[in-house]
Amino acid sequence: MGVTPCTPPVPLPEQCIWVRLFMRQRVLLFFIPHRGYNLFMGKIAYSPVRRLFLLGFLSLFFALSCSRAEPNIAFGTLRLAYFQGPQGPEERFSFFVIPEDEDGVEDLSDLYLYHDREGLCWHLTSDDWMVVQNEDQTWVGSRSIAMIDEGRLPRGQFRAVLVDKGGEQAERLFSFDAPEEARHPFPFLYIEDGYYRIESEYPEHYFICYDGTGAFLKNVFVEYPVGDLSALDIPQDTRAIALWAEESEYFTSALTDVVAVR
Repeated sequence: MGVTPCTPPVPLPEQCIWVRLFMRQRVLLFFIPHRGYNLFMGKIAYSPVRRLFLLGFLSLFFALSCSRAEPNIAFGTLRLAYFQGPQGPEERFSFFVIPEDEDGVEDLSDLYLYHDREGLCWHLTSDDWMVVQNEDQTWVGSRSIAMIDEGRLPRGQFRAVLVDKGGEQAERLFSFDAPEEARHPFPFLYIEDGYYRIESEYPEHYFICYDGTGAFLKNVFVEYPVGDLSALDIPQDTRAIALWAEESEYFTSALTDVVAVR
């Protein structure tokens, strides 16, 4: 089941909420009666100590309220993948970003992907996005961005919005102009008696290896369309393999169903 479009959220405030609340309440703070306040004359006579205390309190309040570190999207990628469906190949977006946050990835809460021209929005939370570690970099996202009716995904400009738990956000624009129709027929993978055979017109191929529970083990580059599985760097506890065929030039790929190894 793919991640389907959702209702766009209400835009987040650009200013610090705590400051705005405080600014509405500051009259009450300034006019608390004390010995320097003349109720009849309506004048305020702050002592130097009280003024210093008040200024220090305000400085500390503003510093604590508005010094939250904003997140950042250092890099992002949007790729089109074809999956095997009951009525033929179906489109999915593989959407991932490299997030940066001084408070750590654990401080991030939501990731949105917008297509403003079509009025579409996909929403991922920290509970359901994928976390991928690659070359000491952390990526978050999903390989299952889809339309509700399994129809064709839009092309053109997309907008990613990353939000942390404090409500701070970052944006980044993506342009994606993949071909409207698949450039190659859908590939197939056959495995029998320890040998594999690939039928594909895509230029690059990888085996995605899974164990007996369906857990991901490893991606293995495959150079030749026919060969012995034992000649590849496949983990010993691999029980099923899916073929990932890719054309990097057009940011498109195809993923077959898994095939049992033994």
